[in-house]
Amino acid sequence: MPISYMKRVLVLDANQRSALAVTRSLGRRGITVFTAEETTPALAGCSRYSKEHFTYPSPRRNTGQFIEAVIKLVNDQRIDILLPMTELTTMLLLMHQDEFADTIIPFPDMNAVESLANKCLLMQQAEILDIPIPHTWYEDNPDDLSCNLQDLPYPIVLKPEKSWLLHEGQWSRAAVRFADNPEDAKNILDTDWAFRTHPFMIQECVSGHGAGVFALYDHGEPLAFFAHNRLREKPPAGGVSVLSESVSVDPVMRSHARALLNQANWHGIAMVELKVSADNVPYLMEVNTRFWGSLQLAVDAGVDFPWLLYQLACGKQPDTIEDYKIGVRLRWILGDLDNLYLTLRDKQVSFATKSNAIRRFLTPSLRRTRHEVNRWSDPAPAWYELKQYLRDIFG
Repeated sequence: MPISYMKRVLVLDANQRSALAVTRSLGRRGITVFTAEETTPALAGCSRYSKEHFTYPSPRRNTGQFIEAVIKLVNDQRIDILLPMTELTTMLLLMHQDEFADTIIPFPDMNAVESLANKCLLMQQAEILDIPIPHTWYEDNPDDLSCNLQDLPYPIVLKPEKSWLLHEGQWSRAAVRFADNPEDAKNILDTDWAFRTHPFMIQECVSGHGAGVFALYDHGEPLAFFAHNRLREKPPAGGVSVLSESVSVDPVMRSHARALLNQANWHGIAMVELKVSADNVPYLMEVNTRFWGSLQLAVDAGVDFPWLLYQLACGKQPDTIEDYKIGVRLRWILGDLDNLYLTLRDKQVSFATKSNAIRRFLTPSLRRTRHEVNRWSDPAPAWYELKQYLRDIFG
């Protein structure tokens, strides 16, 4: 690779597993990667592929200081490409993009991100594009609803318009809430700050299994797609993937993803999240405008999204991805341990189900399963994660 092609990269949010996947992907190709996080050490910062790890003030509590610290890091370390891993840091960097004029942040402008990250705008756009969504009511004021809580098809889901909102002078995560009856719904709307101060949605709760389409775009043109199945999650009823398997991209889901991302003239990476109902209809849930937790699975299966995005940021034509390996599995071992623990302590779960959970945990498919954090070629992040895990348990 020519020296002129080599650019220096700063990966933020280094405690994210996605940050570790990016650091390993780029670092093993000889690219100089720096990492940064609120804490030191950090998961990706422990990797042999992190040249140096830095800390910065909390982006949630001290946005101005966070931006100043990142600007100083960029200037001091001569950073060419800046890669945020979370929705919050991505949004903050794009809001201050003028202050990073000489640094590549491989995302579209704030308006494009807003069109997908704002759940209300996203669902309204999906309706225009004839993409299935749950029955949805769009609300601005919990004291003046367009619907009658008594008439809704329970259970229902209450979703703030964004995952991160300003609250009492700092950025706070706005939680998705579930209500089983009108009384629960009214209590949530009366007490949760996110619904008192910002627009939100009320949605019918779609039962089914989660699915996603992962994509890389170049200014409105799709370059790569990937998909996986979540085999186990934390919590078990649905959440973060702890065991996943690469699968072919469903053509209907791909079509929905392309319609949304094309409409936004998307640039960079994105994850379109859906839920597939019992009658096999994929309903749109949200779009994540950032790298996702199980990113390492795509890399292992042959779709190296960090490397492709790096090539794009360098102004090069990324490698062509015609196909990838199907049936590759990725296991986050400590997350899987949490899944087992939560299954065993659930009094509603039968003895047979618990026995099967123990058996599956102890007998993984070794030939096709790789560990997300634990890698013989880069062992330090696994030791760091284990120490943090034990510290959380025993204090």
